[in-house]
Amino acid sequence: MAKLSDLKMTYWLYMKAYRYRSAEWRPGAELRKPLSGARVAVITTAAFYLPDQPAFDETFRGGDYSYRVIPADAGLKSLRIAHKSDAFDASGIESDRNLALPLDRLREMAAEGVIGAVAPRHFSFMGSIPSPGRLVAETAPEAAAMLREDGVDAVLLTPV
Repeated sequence: MAKLSDLKMTYWLYMKAYRYRSAEWRPGAELRKPLSGARVAVITTAAFYLPDQPAFDETFRGGDYSYRVIPADAGLKSLRIAHKSDAFDASGIESDRNLALPLDRLREMAAEGVIGAVAPRHFSFMGSIPSPGRLVAETAPEAAAMLREDGVDAVLLTPV
């Protein structure tokens, strides 16, 4: 496991000085049906986007808080990656997008009856949003509403 001391000095100083937000913990939703009957979606922070979607804007002060909808039938090899931080090694997800957006694995699990169904759409956000106010107030609730519209029972979070 990486340690703060493994980072470049500029990142180490940034992490030490960053004013982390605190939030009162509230228990999350409880799965009220067997996983074998649940519709499952994925939310990733890999900054994936499809060729016909705009890339995430790395120049946005405080971090790009937008999201991209990834349809369940999207070809993973067509996904592009906008996450370009030099503190992040994207080689793993470049070689296998399933590491951050495991749609192929979910399809297999649905075919085997391990999960009930793959949700029709999934969500990709940019990782490293140092000013998450708009994400918390605007885009996360929008994505949550769409997940409810899709009848999603469980969400797999893949932070990158």
